[in-house]
Amino acid sequence: MTGAFAVVRLPAEEADAKPEKKSKFKPTAESKEIQEALTEFNSLIGEWRGVGMTKRNSTSGAWKESAQWVWDFDASPLGIRYEVKDGKLIEQGILSFDPKQNQFTLAVVSPDETERQYVGQLDEKKLVLETTTGEEEEGYRLTITLLNEKRTLVLHEKRRAGQTFYSRVAEVGYTREGTRLADPGAGEPECLVTGGYGSMKVMFEGETYYVCCTGCLQAFQEDPAGVVAEYKKKLADRKKDAGK
Repeated sequence: MTGAFAVVRLPAEEADAKPEKKSKFKPTAESKEIQEALTEFNSLIGEWRGVGMTKRNSTSGAWKESAQWVWDFDASPLGIRYEVKDGKLIEQGILSFDPKQNQFTLAVVSPDETERQYVGQLDEKKLVLETTTGEEEEGYRLTITLLNEKRTLVLHEKRRAGQTFYSRVAEVGYTREGTRLADPGAGEPECLVTGGYGSMKVMFEGETYYVCCTGCLQAFQEDPAGVVAEYKKKLADRKKDAGK
Protein backbone atom coordinates (compact mmCIF):
# COMPACT_ATOMS: atom_id res chain seq x y z
CA MET A 1 0.00 0.00 0.00
CA THR A 2 1.57 3.28 -1.06
CA GLY A 3 -0.40 5.88 0.87
CA ALA A 4 -0.39 6.60 4.60
CA PHE A 5 -3.73 7.18 6.23
CA ALA A 6 -4.33 8.68 9.64
CA VAL A 7 -7.58 8.69 11.59
CA VAL A 8 -7.80 11.32 14.32
CA ARG A 9 -9.95 10.31 17.27
CA LEU A 10 -11.89 13.35 18.54
CA PRO A 11 -12.96 13.59 22.19
CA ALA A 12 -16.73 13.34 22.54
CA GLU A 13 -17.13 16.93 23.69
CA GLU A 14 -15.11 18.27 20.75
CA ALA A 15 -17.00 16.13 18.28
CA ASP A 16 -20.34 17.41 19.61
CA ALA A 17 -19.34 21.05 19.74
CA LYS A 18 -17.67 21.02 16.31
CA PRO A 19 -15.93 24.39 16.81
CA GLU A 20 -15.28 26.38 13.66
CA LYS A 21 -11.68 26.49 12.58
CA LYS A 22 -9.81 27.83 9.61
CA SER A 23 -8.96 25.16 7.09
CA LYS A 24 -5.30 24.54 6.31
CA PHE A 25 -6.17 22.99 2.97
CA LYS A 26 -4.06 24.05 0.00
CA PRO A 27 -5.20 22.62 -3.34
CA THR A 28 -2.69 20.61 -5.34
CA ALA A 29 -2.94 18.63 -8.55
CA GLU A 30 -3.18 15.42 -6.48
CA SER A 31 -5.82 16.76 -4.12
CA LYS A 32 -7.94 17.86 -7.06
CA GLU A 33 -7.71 14.37 -8.51
CA ILE A 34 -8.72 12.86 -5.17
CA GLN A 35 -11.62 15.26 -4.80
CA GLU A 36 -12.86 14.50 -8.31
CA ALA A 37 -12.79 10.76 -7.63
CA LEU A 38 -14.69 11.18 -4.36
CA THR A 39 -17.53 13.12 -5.98
CA GLU A 40 -18.92 9.65 -6.75
CA PHE A 41 -19.91 9.58 -3.07
CA ASN A 42 -21.58 12.97 -2.76
CA SER A 43 -24.85 11.16 -2.11
CA LEU A 44 -23.39 10.03 1.23
CA ILE A 45 -22.88 13.53 2.56
CA GLY A 46 -25.22 14.25 5.46
CA GLU A 47 -26.74 12.55 8.49
CA TRP A 48 -28.14 9.03 8.54
CA ARG A 49 -29.93 6.72 10.95
CA GLY A 50 -28.98 3.07 10.75
CA VAL A 51 -30.01 -0.38 11.88
CA GLY A 52 -27.34 -3.06 12.15
CA MET A 53 -28.22 -6.73 11.74
CA THR A 54 -25.90 -9.67 12.28
CA LYS A 55 -28.40 -11.93 10.54
CA ARG A 56 -30.34 -10.77 7.52
CA ASN A 57 -33.90 -9.74 8.37
CA SER A 58 -33.51 -10.80 12.01
CA THR A 59 -33.76 -8.57 15.07
CA SER A 60 -31.59 -10.95 17.10
CA GLY A 61 -28.41 -9.06 17.93
CA ALA A 62 -29.58 -5.97 16.03
CA TRP A 63 -28.73 -2.43 17.09
CA LYS A 64 -29.43 1.18 16.15
CA GLU A 65 -26.81 3.76 15.29
CA SER A 66 -26.50 7.13 13.63
CA ALA A 67 -23.84 8.27 11.19
CA GLN A 68 -22.59 11.33 9.41
CA TRP A 69 -20.51 11.68 6.24
CA VAL A 70 -18.66 14.99 5.90
CA TRP A 71 -16.03 16.26 3.48
CA ASP A 72 -12.72 16.70 5.34
CA PHE A 73 -10.24 18.78 3.41
CA ASP A 74 -7.77 18.87 6.29
CA ALA A 75 -7.37 15.10 6.38
CA SER A 76 -4.16 13.72 4.92
CA PRO A 77 -4.96 12.82 2.23
CA LEU A 78 -8.24 14.73 1.96
CA GLY A 79 -11.33 12.61 2.11
CA ILE A 80 -14.86 12.13 3.34
CA ARG A 81 -15.07 11.62 7.08
CA TYR A 82 -17.38 8.86 8.36
CA GLU A 83 -18.49 9.32 11.97
CA VAL A 84 -20.70 6.78 13.75
CA LYS A 85 -22.52 7.15 17.06
CA ASP A 86 -23.57 4.02 19.00
CA GLY A 87 -22.07 1.77 16.34
CA LYS A 88 -20.67 -1.68 17.09
CA LEU A 89 -18.26 -2.03 14.17
CA ILE A 90 -16.99 1.42 13.20
CA GLU A 91 -16.54 4.56 15.23
CA GLN A 92 -15.01 6.75 12.56
CA GLY A 93 -13.06 6.64 9.33
CA ILE A 94 -11.75 8.51 6.31
CA LEU A 95 -12.74 7.56 2.77
CA SER A 96 -10.18 8.74 0.22
CA PHE A 97 -8.57 7.88 -3.13
CA ASP A 98 -5.03 6.89 -4.12
CA PRO A 99 -4.32 8.34 -7.60
CA LYS A 100 -1.10 6.36 -8.02
CA GLN A 101 -2.78 3.01 -7.41
CA ASN A 102 -6.11 4.15 -8.89
CA GLN A 103 -8.06 2.74 -5.96
CA PHE A 104 -10.23 3.99 -3.13
CA THR A 105 -9.04 3.76 0.45
CA LEU A 106 -10.80 3.66 3.79
CA ALA A 107 -9.04 3.99 7.14
CA VAL A 108 -11.31 3.15 10.07
CA VAL A 109 -11.22 2.97 13.84
CA SER A 110 -13.56 0.55 15.61
CA PRO A 111 -15.16 1.18 19.02
CA ASP A 112 -12.47 -0.99 20.64
CA GLU A 113 -9.80 1.28 19.02
CA THR A 114 -8.73 -1.31 16.44
CA GLU A 115 -7.49 0.41 13.28
CA ARG A 116 -7.88 -1.08 9.80
CA GLN A 117 -6.89 -0.01 6.31
CA TYR A 118 -9.07 -0.97 3.35
CA VAL A 119 -8.53 -0.56 -0.39
CA GLY A 120 -10.85 -1.29 -3.28
CA GLN A 121 -12.78 -0.27 -6.37
CA LEU A 122 -16.19 1.18 -7.15
CA ASP A 123 -18.32 -1.09 -9.33
CA GLU A 124 -21.33 0.97 -10.42
CA LYS A 125 -23.07 1.64 -7.08
CA LYS A 126 -21.00 -0.73 -4.94
CA LEU A 127 -17.68 0.15 -3.33
CA VAL A 128 -15.94 -3.11 -2.37
CA LEU A 129 -12.99 -2.66 0.00
CA GLU A 130 -10.67 -5.25 1.53
CA THR A 131 -7.92 -5.09 4.13
CA THR A 132 -4.40 -5.41 2.80
CA THR A 133 -3.39 -8.44 4.88
CA GLY A 134 -2.11 -11.57 3.16
CA GLU A 135 -3.97 -14.88 2.99
CA GLU A 136 -2.02 -16.20 5.98
CA GLU A 137 -3.71 -13.56 8.16
CA GLU A 138 -7.40 -12.94 8.81
CA GLY A 139 -8.94 -10.40 6.50
CA TYR A 140 -11.91 -8.09 6.36
CA ARG A 141 -14.15 -6.85 3.56
CA LEU A 142 -16.50 -3.90 3.61
CA THR A 143 -19.06 -3.20 0.87
CA ILE A 144 -20.82 0.16 0.65
CA THR A 145 -23.88 0.02 -1.60
CA LEU A 146 -25.28 3.36 -2.74
CA LEU A 147 -28.91 2.42 -3.29
CA ASN A 148 -30.16 5.97 -3.75
CA GLU A 149 -30.19 9.40 -2.08
CA LYS A 150 -32.19 8.00 0.84
CA ARG A 151 -30.76 4.53 1.39
CA THR A 152 -27.25 3.15 1.85
CA LEU A 153 -26.06 -0.29 2.95
CA VAL A 154 -22.73 -1.10 4.61
CA LEU A 155 -21.92 -4.82 4.70
CA HIS A 156 -19.14 -6.10 6.99
CA GLU A 157 -17.50 -9.47 6.24
CA LYS A 158 -14.55 -11.43 7.60
CA ARG A 159 -12.40 -14.34 6.46
CA ARG A 160 -10.23 -16.58 8.60
CA ALA A 161 -6.51 -16.91 8.11
CA GLY A 162 -5.74 -19.30 5.28
CA GLN A 163 -9.22 -19.01 3.77
CA THR A 164 -10.25 -17.19 0.60
CA PHE A 165 -14.00 -16.80 1.22
CA TYR A 166 -15.70 -14.24 3.44
CA SER A 167 -18.47 -14.73 5.97
CA ARG A 168 -21.03 -12.12 6.97
CA VAL A 169 -20.41 -10.22 10.20
CA ALA A 170 -23.27 -7.74 9.96
CA GLU A 171 -24.95 -5.26 7.65
CA VAL A 172 -26.01 -1.73 8.53
CA GLY A 173 -28.93 -0.30 6.60
CA TYR A 174 -28.92 3.50 6.62
CA THR A 175 -31.86 5.82 5.93
CA ARG A 176 -31.14 9.50 5.40
CA GLU A 177 -32.21 11.61 8.38
CA GLY A 178 -35.50 13.34 7.71
CA THR A 179 -36.75 10.74 5.23
CA ARG A 180 -40.38 9.95 5.86
CA LEU A 181 -41.15 6.44 7.09
CA ALA A 182 -44.52 4.79 6.86
CA ASP A 183 -46.50 4.37 10.07
CA PRO A 184 -47.28 0.63 10.16
CA GLY A 185 -50.34 1.24 12.28
CA ALA A 186 -51.81 4.10 10.28
CA GLY A 187 -52.79 2.14 7.18
CA GLU A 188 -50.29 4.00 5.01
CA PRO A 189 -48.62 2.21 2.10
CA GLU A 190 -45.26 0.88 3.27
CA CYS A 191 -42.21 0.26 1.12
CA LEU A 192 -41.58 -3.47 1.24
CA VAL A 193 -37.84 -2.90 0.85
CA THR A 194 -37.05 -0.22 3.45
CA GLY A 195 -40.21 0.47 5.41
CA GLY A 196 -40.37 3.98 3.96
CA TYR A 197 -43.53 5.66 2.75
CA GLY A 198 -44.65 3.71 -0.31
CA SER A 199 -45.27 6.04 -3.23
CA MET A 200 -45.07 3.61 -6.17
CA LYS A 201 -47.06 0.44 -6.77
CA VAL A 202 -45.41 -2.82 -7.83
CA MET A 203 -47.00 -6.16 -8.64
CA PHE A 204 -45.87 -9.69 -7.84
CA GLU A 205 -47.89 -12.83 -8.46
CA GLY A 206 -51.09 -10.80 -8.73
CA GLU A 207 -50.59 -8.91 -5.46
CA THR A 208 -49.93 -5.19 -5.06
CA TYR A 209 -47.02 -3.87 -3.03
CA TYR A 210 -45.31 -0.50 -2.67
CA VAL A 211 -41.81 0.92 -2.89
CA CYS A 212 -40.67 4.39 -1.85
CA CYS A 213 -38.16 5.31 -4.56
CA THR A 214 -36.44 4.20 -7.76
CA GLY A 215 -33.62 2.59 -5.78
CA CYS A 216 -36.04 0.34 -3.93
CA LEU A 217 -37.82 -0.34 -7.20
CA GLN A 218 -34.50 -1.55 -8.62
CA ALA A 219 -33.88 -3.73 -5.56
CA PHE A 220 -37.36 -5.23 -5.93
CA GLN A 221 -36.90 -5.88 -9.64
CA GLU A 222 -33.60 -7.66 -9.06
CA ASP A 223 -35.14 -10.21 -6.68
CA PRO A 224 -38.94 -9.79 -6.33
CA ALA A 225 -39.53 -13.22 -4.79
CA GLY A 226 -36.82 -12.74 -2.16
CA VAL A 227 -37.88 -9.18 -1.32
CA VAL A 228 -41.54 -10.18 -0.96
CA ALA A 229 -40.63 -13.18 1.19
CA GLU A 230 -38.55 -11.00 3.52
CA TYR A 231 -41.32 -8.41 3.71
CA LYS A 232 -43.95 -11.02 4.61
CA LYS A 233 -41.66 -12.39 7.30
CA LYS A 234 -41.21 -8.89 8.70
CA LEU A 235 -44.99 -8.42 8.81
CA ALA A 236 -45.40 -11.79 10.56
CA ASP A 237 -42.73 -10.91 13.12
CA ARG A 238 -44.35 -7.52 13.70
CA LYS A 239 -47.74 -9.15 14.25
CA LYS A 240 -46.18 -11.68 16.62
CA ASP A 241 -44.46 -8.95 18.65
CA ALA A 242 -47.69 -6.94 18.82
CA GLY A 243 -49.46 -9.97 20.32
CA LYS A 244 -47.00 -10.35 23.17
